[in-house]
Amino acid sequence: MSHVPVLLKETLSYLDPKPGENFVDATVGAGGHTEEIVKMIAPYGKLLGIDLSKTAIDKLNKKLSKSGSQVILARGNFSNIKKIAYNHTMDNIDGILADLGFSSDELVDPTLGLSFKLNAPLDMRLGGEGETAASIVNSYSADDLTKIIREYSEERFASQIAKAIVIARRKERILTTTALVEVIAGAVPKSYERGRIHPATRTFQALRIAVNNELENLESFLEQSLDVLNSGGRIVIISFHSLEDRIVKRFFRKHLDKFEILTKRPIQAGEEEIAKNPRARSAKLRAAKKL
Repeated sequence: MSHVPVLLKETLSYLDPKPGENFVDATVGAGGHTEEIVKMIAPYGKLLGIDLSKTAIDKLNKKLSKSGSQVILARGNFSNIKKIAYNHTMDNIDGILADLGFSSDELVDPTLGLSFKLNAPLDMRLGGEGETAASIVNSYSADDLTKIIREYSEERFASQIAKAIVIARRKERILTTTALVEVIAGAVPKSYERGRIHPATRTFQALRIAVNNELENLESFLEQSLDVLNSGGRIVIISFHSLEDRIVKRFFRKHLDKFEILTKRPIQAGEEEIAKNPRARSAKLRAAKKL
């Protein structure tokens, strides 16, 4: 499965990279957006690419080797963008991009367990550190599981799913994605969402968010972006669910004295892009310019 960068034209349009400018791709992933930005800021502009995944960084080092000193790649969490930029003497930043989706490589990685379509260990740690999804599923109370599933995915049947998990783990620990999917499928109505989405979609999203502290990290990243971005600099955020989009929307509105909002409404993919890349369907892009 090859990774296709979502909303690429729109991203480049709002970031508006120019020769000699400096950019940060805060979630560089497979580097689809980065490759195009690097071309546009050449020959003297620099780009700092940040990612939690060592595999992603190693692959990009090879992929972008011809760019030389123009590209700096750093393994880390985008919630530490200020420290990472400082450590790599990256200043005068003219644009910041954060694509909050995970790459195709991560989705099919058998060690991560992000996809309910693949049988894999119930891990979900994008950085390889901290508590696993299996730990949460097998140790949290029904009330705590309900809270996680409801708050991080807005799943209507959160309580039923949580109770089913607690009952199932009494017989045998739930350690794989397949085992968890079976429990979830048995806990929701057969007519779940009339087949529009898989019954496990929202619960897997909630667990991934909880494991990786995704919403807290996003808020920290956004606040720090104010400090590292030049006046007149642009910031583009691509989110993939309503919780992320809400945080970005609130952040821009909270700082109307510091930002000019460039997108009155989130930009979404057209039918042509969705046909080529179905995952673009849920993508929402918001952009702002620092005053």
